[in-house]
Amino acid sequence: MNETTAMSSIPWLTILVLLPLIGSLVVAFAPGTVETAKRIALGTSLLTLVVGIAAALQYDSASPKQFQLGEQVAWIPQFGVSYALGVDGIALVLILMALVLTPICLLAAWHDVPEESDAGGARRVKAYFALILSLETFMVGVFAATDVFLFYVFFEAMLIPVYFLIGRFGGQRRQYAAMKFLLFSLAGGLIMLVAVIAVYLQGPGGADGFLISNLTGLELDPTTERLLFVGFFIAFAVKAPMVPVHTWLPDAATEATPATATLLVGVLDKVGTYGMIRFCLQLFPGASEWATPVVIVLAVVSVLYGALLAIGQTDMMRLISYTSVSHFGFIVLGIFAFTNVGGAGSSLYMLNHGFSTAALFLFAAMLIRRGGSKRIADYGGWQRVTPGLAGIFLVASLSGLALPGLASFVSEFLVYVGTFPTQPVAAVLATAGIILAALYMLLMYKRVMTGPKPESLAVDPAAVDERWRRSSGGTVIADLTLREKLVAAPLIAAFLVLGFYPNLALDVINPAVDTSLSHVSTADTSPPAAGTAAEGSSK
Repeated sequence: MNETTAMSSIPWLTILVLLPLIGSLVVAFAPGTVETAKRIALGTSLLTLVVGIAAALQYDSASPKQFQLGEQVAWIPQFGVSYALGVDGIALVLILMALVLTPICLLAAWHDVPEESDAGGARRVKAYFALILSLETFMVGVFAATDVFLFYVFFEAMLIPVYFLIGRFGGQRRQYAAMKFLLFSLAGGLIMLVAVIAVYLQGPGGADGFLISNLTGLELDPTTERLLFVGFFIAFAVKAPMVPVHTWLPDAATEATPATATLLVGVLDKVGTYGMIRFCLQLFPGASEWATPVVIVLAVVSVLYGALLAIGQTDMMRLISYTSVSHFGFIVLGIFAFTNVGGAGSSLYMLNHGFSTAALFLFAAMLIRRGGSKRIADYGGWQRVTPGLAGIFLVASLSGLALPGLASFVSEFLVYVGTFPTQPVAAVLATAGIILAALYMLLMYKRVMTGPKPESLAVDPAAVDERWRRSSGGTVIADLTLREKLVAAPLIAAFLVLGFYPNLALDVINPAVDTSLSHVSTADTSPPAAGTAAEGSSK
């Protein structure tokens, strides 16, 4: 039994991995109508969420064990590979985020794929929903793996459903975007594979030689440790994405369907920053300190460069993609500040960014579905046509710029407070990101929603007669449907709950951050500082 992992009598994490996988097979191959397949997919994701909540209730944030809900079975003992799962507070909240976003994305994706009358059209719809469920399996697995090789397997397996979700169901340039995503990810993954094998050879070996606990605290030659760190960090920087290996993201997110873009940017990209905490800091603490000056520079460049590019975009989805490049710069900045407050802020930022990005992508898609264009210039005055959609779009935009009272503000505030003591210059430079965020978010809202009502649009079908249609060539635009309200409600609720009561997540995250930073000799783990910042952020 692993001393750092509390084992569970019920295989909660395996159940969470298998449920969506079984659901995806049922959706893909079971006979029935397309509507039945969609309902099975949604029901499976909701059942998985219920099981995830039940598992989370078993988690004890006061436990001295690093990982809980543990499971461990020998998988390939000849090569030291175990099927080992477990979660700390950071992994737990990220898994819960993935479990919440999956049914929201499935509901939002209800009409993403045209429902053609022939059998081929039905198979396409079923394949789309089955791929989203299979992606949920890999998202849970990658955050729950406590064996480095098993983590790598899930890390690479995620590429398969995402590649097909983009390449088969995306926009006009979907093949280009899918291939670019795949090549970037494979390149980073292959570099990491070399480092994974090398770190195993440096460890104690044996039947469970790939366990994180057995690879933590190794006495490594400085050069070897730095090379291993670089191998892991490159893969995580690509996934994050950080400048200069970020260029796959705007293409992938723009060409993907809104549900795919949401899961890609909202969840999968968090694997990069999660991996930096879990593996770079814990397995290679000396090399992490050595690389900090370069990483901090890259983080600040990502914050500013991503924001500046976002301001100049004319495509709504591409603009949202570049905002994420900027936000991930903040997350990396907090991680490599090596303070409790910065680490807690970055971990909370990963959670809040997932909900904020989901809202931006999905609400923008609702608008694009009505307007028929992604170009910002093709809109204007839509708050007079669809006031409900304008309202939720405004809330999502305010969350994206970290308005006080919404969840993103708390995490961004903690990152700044935690970064300033150890990296004051970087913290000051990154504050420009706040101003730039206000520009790209509010300018997009202004150009799309404000101004006079377009003359060719009407909002109330009952007030429009056939003569108006014939004389003006106008189009009747409906406001939010019931399904869209069900998509929006949990996202806005998350903004408010985590904005006013961030300790709901911080109480779970903080012990995990403390454990991760305990391996870094230069880390500032002063409890008073962390406590003060957390209390101030929740006011």
